[in-house]
Amino acid sequence: MKRALISVSDKSGIFEFAKALTELGFEILSTGGTAKALREAGLKVMDVAAYTGSPEILDGRVKTLHPKIHGGLLGRRQDPGHVAEMAGQGITPIDLVAVNLYPFEAIIQKPGSAFEEAIENIDIGGPSMLRSAAKNHADVIVVVDPADYERVVQALRTGGVSPAMRLELAHKVFQHTARYDGAISSYLEAQRTGSITKFPSLLTLQFEKVQTLRYGENPHQQGAFYRELSGHEAAVARGRQLHGKEMSYNNFLDANSALELVKEFGESDLKIAVAIVKHNNPCGAATGDTAKDAYMRARDTDPISAFGGVVAFNTIVDLTTAKELTGTFLEVVVAPGFEAAALVELKRKKDLRLLDVGPLHTEGRGALDLLDMKKIVGGLILQDRDLGSISDMRALKVVSKRLPTDEEYEAFAFGWKVCKHVKSNAIVFARPDRTIGIGAGQMSRVDSVKLGTMKAASSLAGCIMASDAFFPFRDGIDAAAQAGITAVIQPGGSIRDQEVVQAADEHNMAMVLTGMRHFRH
Repeated sequence: MKRALISVSDKSGIFEFAKALTELGFEILSTGGTAKALREAGLKVMDVAAYTGSPEILDGRVKTLHPKIHGGLLGRRQDPGHVAEMAGQGITPIDLVAVNLYPFEAIIQKPGSAFEEAIENIDIGGPSMLRSAAKNHADVIVVVDPADYERVVQALRTGGVSPAMRLELAHKVFQHTARYDGAISSYLEAQRTGSITKFPSLLTLQFEKVQTLRYGENPHQQGAFYRELSGHEAAVARGRQLHGKEMSYNNFLDANSALELVKEFGESDLKIAVAIVKHNNPCGAATGDTAKDAYMRARDTDPISAFGGVVAFNTIVDLTTAKELTGTFLEVVVAPGFEAAALVELKRKKDLRLLDVGPLHTEGRGALDLLDMKKIVGGLILQDRDLGSISDMRALKVVSKRLPTDEEYEAFAFGWKVCKHVKSNAIVFARPDRTIGIGAGQMSRVDSVKLGTMKAASSLAGCIMASDAFFPFRDGIDAAAQAGITAVIQPGGSIRDQEVVQAADEHNMAMVLTGMRHFRH
């Protein structure tokens, strides 16, 4: 008779799985709460303790750590020596293992969870059985994920679990136990040092592969897309593609940049925001009473660069907006959703990628969602994600003689949010509801000012200027004043701040300091 050992904390689907195995001729071995639950469901179960002849001891800490369990898992069925030794020791082969582990991560995330409770939820027998079964996967089917129950049953019913599936399931086990051990290691380090650290001494990352990309940043580079296993924040990585060609490496980068910009405005029917990104820099952003109005204002910042761009909305895309979108060649449209009629219209563009990211909530951010990571050759650099914002512009320090007007304060609020998402050195010329010119990624700040002036599609007279970092010299202020800029928002902190403020006063410009820098590299 074939034997299946079942011991699970997450009992999702386990009753149906065990019942199907029984019908397929498996004898069920089980432990503790799992055995009790299966019996209550009407299934015949043999306790592991009865099978091994050894009772569970030490409050259940020791129950499956026994030669009759691990011998039954590790013994090679095709090795005569193993078969004879197993028979001599009274060890019966175990053909299938379904185990998932004590919920350690769920326990430590509970408010007020105690150290002693966390320690008791470090599973010992579970990982040991999983690893033994996975090592001997040629003879033992090992299932750690409830999502695999049905496919395993179907395979057993139609000729058996193939070597390829056995290898896949074994691979999944070691991924699972690696993550489990990583969570324990991070928790114990936090206990040892007295504080939870986002930068552990040994960093363990877990991402699942979603797709192989056609190529990377360039055609001669290979690429792939991976998704975090935790966290629920609205994100491009968790979006659902509704139409179009497969997302490319560069599509993912640009779509992420565009979405993160419009998330600065939240999800609102009152403050509809749109961003257009090209080569990972905004080339236009705007707000409006309707999605169409906001999109047109964003596009009009730089219509040439908008061609082939990636567009993100903080609201659902309607039919009127969809008709406007189809008038320009675009790579990707990202939104919290699309009206049915809008989808029909947009799908006329067969290659246009449509990405539905759902409501733009930030709840459920995982630990990795709060970090920004960059790979360098031979290493990795980590930092907090830049979630800094300014809730009240009028509370900022005014350093100029002239106070900003109400309209300039509104433009500050808009321009500062956009400037945060432009590559350094970043300069944004803005009105209260739209960008007018953007200077990105220049090696000197005055060159970013000049580039923004050159890129402006309409008059800069009366616009504000937002700068992601301080002005090292007054030349940037002089160039902005010459272009018609009337007010400046910048972090301050230069040794020449007095000279910069004096330049603003000479041009009758208003200037406020944020005390917050937004470098983006």
